[in-house]
Amino acid sequence: MTDAPTGFDAKGFLRTVPGKPGVYRMLDAGGTVIYVGKARDLRKRLSSYFRRNLDSPKTRVMVAKIADIQITVTHTETEALLLENNWIKRYKPRYNVLYRDDKSYPWIFLSDHPFPRLGPHRGARRAKGRYFGPYPSAGAVRETLRLLQKVFPVRQCEDSFYNNRSRPCLQYQIKRCTAPCTGLAAPDQYAEDVRHAVMFLEGKSNAVIDELVRRMEAASAELAFEQAARYRDQIAALRRVQETQYISGEKGEVDVVAAAVDQGMGCVQVFSIRGGRNLGNRTWFPRHEGGLEAGEEAELLERFLAQHYLQAGRDVPAEILLSHAIDSRAALEEALATETGHRVALKHALRGQRARWVAMAEENARQALAIRANSQASQLARLEALQEVLELDEMPARLECFDISHTRGEATVASCVVFDTAGPRKSDYRRFNIRDITPGDDYAAMHQALTRRYRRLKAGEAPLPDVLFIDGGRGQVQQARDVLEELGIDGVTLVGVAKGPDRKPGYETLYLSGPDTEIILPADSRALHLIQQIRDEAHRFAITGHRQRRQRRRTTSPLEAIPGLGPKRRQQLLKQFGGLQEVARAGVEDLRRVPGISTRLARQIYDAFHADGT
Repeated sequence: MTDAPTGFDAKGFLRTVPGKPGVYRMLDAGGTVIYVGKARDLRKRLSSYFRRNLDSPKTRVMVAKIADIQITVTHTETEALLLENNWIKRYKPRYNVLYRDDKSYPWIFLSDHPFPRLGPHRGARRAKGRYFGPYPSAGAVRETLRLLQKVFPVRQCEDSFYNNRSRPCLQYQIKRCTAPCTGLAAPDQYAEDVRHAVMFLEGKSNAVIDELVRRMEAASAELAFEQAARYRDQIAALRRVQETQYISGEKGEVDVVAAAVDQGMGCVQVFSIRGGRNLGNRTWFPRHEGGLEAGEEAELLERFLAQHYLQAGRDVPAEILLSHAIDSRAALEEALATETGHRVALKHALRGQRARWVAMAEENARQALAIRANSQASQLARLEALQEVLELDEMPARLECFDISHTRGEATVASCVVFDTAGPRKSDYRRFNIRDITPGDDYAAMHQALTRRYRRLKAGEAPLPDVLFIDGGRGQVQQARDVLEELGIDGVTLVGVAKGPDRKPGYETLYLSGPDTEIILPADSRALHLIQQIRDEAHRFAITGHRQRRQRRRTTSPLEAIPGLGPKRRQQLLKQFGGLQEVARAGVEDLRRVPGISTRLARQIYDAFHADGT
């Protein structure tokens, strides 16, 4: 038996411990709970901590800090499991495996409205309507809504936007909505699209396709070829969705849960399958004092299952497929059945397709660990800090930042840079040459760049960001808010980044969307460092593009772009006027006096230098 810590008589304590199911709490000298555990036999389990040779160094460190142990005897192991889970959430002991998951999963909400709205939802489900999900992440919800909108043009705008429209918005123009807000949508057709969207969300895509095929054939027989073509396009779109969304042969609801441990870190991956559709995956990195050791995947998995699924209101599928066998499987199944009101099967020994799903989840867990190990000291830590600062429901996976660069209104360029969990994603960077605005109008330039960018993203060019940074203050943030509202985009957190006094780094003010909120972060904040990095990268990318555009304009004569004005005539003009600057000042009558320059060509030359009306 190991040496007992000062003030704690391990031998005497163990003589009083019964061999019954229960829960134990280990306390340090200050009375703080440092570990909570459960046991089928309390005496055997607690005796194992005080053996002479403990294999785990972290366990030896924990035992050395024990000043007291409190036990609670329960009737069954299941009761002990539930009590342990509640105490872990209550005390958050430093030596327990802890998961940060106090936020709810996102859902898709269909409102109770004459022309219902489909949109994302998170939190209490109190509003009248139908809820579909849950989905692993907000990104999975956005992707599903994007696919649905292509097939069934059901509106996704907020009611406040819908109720104040006098003309159709962009969604109608790109055929993503039938404009019920302005009375252009036929109620019967809209109701049919809603019904088909609901069938798709319920996993009945094959039934939707069968019905659309019958309607297409009927419309064709009645020579309603335009309607038949619409059904044909819907069928084709649904087939394409099935190719990427369906898992062959699977029915019902299943979660695939896999754990991996490497370099002292642990990762748990959960893939959600609902109605035969793979809704995507979600990743957790548990916190554990002293780190995790190879071979502790089963313990990691066991702790996760209890903390994750034994929550009030948690949606728990009928089957959960596991990467590792856990000791408390029977007790956990009983506890889940008690909490959810339906039988939940935890399965490990799998074959065929299901074994491949688990292998896929394990591979994703290992890959996530590798990425985290490579950037844990910087990017992920900064993203987690940003999540806390912005009070986001989950760690942001994609960030975008916009900046405007020009010289007194000349050659205005907007930049868009993209960061993800691995850092800058330069293949997704974009520049926008701003045209047709008043020179120097940064608001108009920002509005144009954002509109062009997010119109493309709505069309599927790239995923929407979780956080959108704007280099500027309230005015620029308002431009971004207006653009996102016009395009019917929600779920994106807006942040304006205004420079501090004398443009000194560390004094930036953050302007959040929604209620006008200002935040000034401390200079050593990891979140601020990330914001400064992405803001500076956007500035660098914008100013580089601006300088290139300005240089091209200054080294390329406007005369070269005029049709019919060849090298000899250009040379003649420059000689007659003594240089390009004097040509730019000349009027049409002055220009037409040059040999070889007609009135029409003189007007073209004049317009080339006065296109902005000056």
